[in-house]
Amino acid sequence: MNIFHLLWIIGLLIYQIGIYIPRVRDYKGKERVTLVALSGDIVLELTTWVFWQLAPFFYIFGNLLSFADYTLPNWTSWLGVVIFGLSIWLYRRAYADLGTNWSARMEILSEQHLVSNGIYAHIRHPVYAAMFLWALAQPLLIQNWIAGCALLPLFTFLYLTRMPREEKMLLEHFGEEYKTYMQKTNRLMPFIRRKM
Repeated sequence: MNIFHLLWIIGLLIYQIGIYIPRVRDYKGKERVTLVALSGDIVLELTTWVFWQLAPFFYIFGNLLSFADYTLPNWTSWLGVVIFGLSIWLYRRAYADLGTNWSARMEILSEQHLVSNGIYAHIRHPVYAAMFLWALAQPLLIQNWIAGCALLPLFTFLYLTRMPREEKMLLEHFGEEYKTYMQKTNRLMPFIRRKM
């Protein structure tokens, strides 16, 4: 195990123990108003999770995928550390700003309100943005075509299939409030002037 693999493991533990698991505990038992998840979503989510967390973990602690290794200059791994750190920070910020509005699925919860403060004042979908940052950092930290690189195309496909349905759901539930919010923010990239 090298330093970059160790940093990936530390980042995963920070995400799981410090960010995700506490939110799941708060989420359990909440009543849902609308669910727009399709039956195929669970397969895509599970496949993405395998290449997000499981394949890298098994790669780091085993030799099974070493046939797919590649080597990049050392500076790219340090760039990966920076991107990875931004991803974890953005996850933490987004989950904190969502508070009790966080959901594990594409759904509207009872008593949910539109969050447009904090990081959400700058981008509409910071959790997806954090995942894209993670997917960009992972092949720099874990230099393996399967354990490192497979996440990016899988998550991109998940994002492209979910985003239109998610925004449609939010528009239907929040109406003009969400439409106005959409006009003020970009989906993933903050500080880029919107063209009206």
